[in-house]
Amino acid sequence: MVATGVALKLAQDADLDLVEVAPDARPPVAKLMDFGKFKYESDMKAREARRNQANTVLKEIRFRLKIDPHDYGTKKGHVVRFLEAGDKVKVMIMFRGREQSRPEMGVRLLQRLAEEVADLGFVESMPKQDGRNMTMVLGPVKKKADAKVEQRKRSSEINAQRKTKSEVKAEARAQAAPSQPAPEPEPTEPEPTEPEVEVQEAPTPEAAQPTPAPTAEEKPAAAPAKAADAPAKAAPAKSADAPAKAAAAPAKPAAAPKPATQAKPAAASPKPATPRPATPRPAAPRPPKPSPRAGR
Repeated sequence: MVATGVALKLAQDADLDLVEVAPDARPPVAKLMDFGKFKYESDMKAREARRNQANTVLKEIRFRLKIDPHDYGTKKGHVVRFLEAGDKVKVMIMFRGREQSRPEMGVRLLQRLAEEVADLGFVESMPKQDGRNMTMVLGPVKKKADAKVEQRKRSSEINAQRKTKSEVKAEARAQAAPSQPAPEPEPTEPEPTEPEVEVQEAPTPEAAQPTPAPTAEEKPAAAPAKAADAPAKAAPAKSADAPAKAAAAPAKPAAAPKPATQAKPAAASPKPATPRPATPRPAAPRPPKPSPRAGR
């Protein structure tokens, strides 16, 4: 036995809840537990119990005494489906007119049906006459809960085997890919290489200095040599010195931008002229008409 205060302190230290399990007991019984987890587990157990709850339903199916073999097979399939689902089946045979005088034919039909579905159900109540109808109840061999579990497993397996449209398309593409020949790689053209440009060095200042003038004695001897070398040196000298001069020539400075002309001020708008009063012009005097008498 532990005092309530001590139990609460223990629960706080352990970060748990103090839950009273048996309040009617003397002294009452409490337990240290995680109450949220306990409540969740109890709800899950209750949900699972409701899920597996066996609600047996009594299905009813009707036969006629002179039933066609094809119709008999169809109705038998319904009976098999009901028994596999764990439900009871009430089989009824309806008699009309003189058929009521031959109940043994109805019993024979019901027994035949019971023998054909013996692996799925058993006869819970034997055939009995009830007015114009004869009834028999078949009970399932499997329980409702077991039948539900098996049906759930079967549906999950079927869903696992099913393939979505995207998966089917992906498989079709994978199968079609190896059958198609691989495309040949296109020939790549070699990249054009830039031509190498020979850079000629500028002549040194020593080479640019003029040669000293020959003396009088050397002039006659050197004259024929100069005359012989003149045509050979004339052309290469220009071509060799041209790039040197171009490199040595300093770059011309860029022309300074002209200052932007200031915008002229807008002319003052003319003042509206004041209207002058119109003065009547004097009429010019007309010359007097000559009289006829003056001409005589």
